Amino acid sequence: MRLRKSVVYLLLAATIAWSGTHRAAAQVTVFAAASLMESLKDICASYEKQAGHRILFNFASSSTLARQIDEGAPADIFFSADEAQMDRLEKKGLLVEGTRRARLSNTLAIIVAADHGAAVHGPQDLAGTDIHRIALGDPSSVPIGVYARKYLESQGLWTEVAPKVVPTENVRGALAAVESGNAEASIVYRTDALISRKVVIAYNVPLKQGPEIRYPVALLRGAKNPEASKRFLEYLTGSAAAAIFEKRGFVVIP
Repeated sequence: MRLRKSVVYLLLAATIAWSGTHRAAAQVTVFAAASLMESLKDICASYEKQAGHRILFNFASSSTLARQIDEGAPADIFFSADEAQMDRLEKKGLLVEGTRRARLSNTLAIIVAADHGAAVHGPQDLAGTDIHRIALGDPSSVPIGVYARKYLESQGLWTEVAPKVVPTENVRGALAAVESGNAEASIVYRTDALISRKVVIAYNVPLKQGPEIRYPVALLRGAKNPEASKRFLEYLTGSAAAAIFEKRGFVVIP
């Protein structure tokens, strides 16, 4: 009888221990703008060791991610490259109230190929006859394309540039088009331009001339692991994550 009880207690203890480990290793799914890929992977590497949670990412254009979330895709946190896509989800009641905040800002850069790139020294050159193909995130929906269009409109250049635009699914697609030679130039986030050795920044758009760029982040309703998700969200808005974002070239919003 004593032996039987001992076995039962051992099994119970093992079950409790497994259950505790299972809870500690909760999975958090983050839908994030493609331009955040390197920063979030760096943050994830340090966070997973500290918290023991598993962080999964889905990187794409913010407009694509917002559509997926709206259609019921399982996600715990949304990190958008613009406010419009977050607004879209908030209006539908898909955000946890009080968790949304603007976390990052960025600037725009005009890029060309590093080897034998087009002669571009400013935005006016994009309208010149020497430039035939300009890769931009889809200006009708993708945040980087929307930002780029606003900037070119403010410079009075959009009408001349629009016929040359080759739309891409996200900022990384625009970057890749210039890297591969399928486009002579692009307007991307400065942080994206800095990660590639195959392109160079031909012109940094001054902060005051460019559109206001905001990256909001929020917890989503229906999160499978709300406590673990909330904890990771807090980490994303803390000082350790801020240092990584700044190292990657982002401007952290207090």
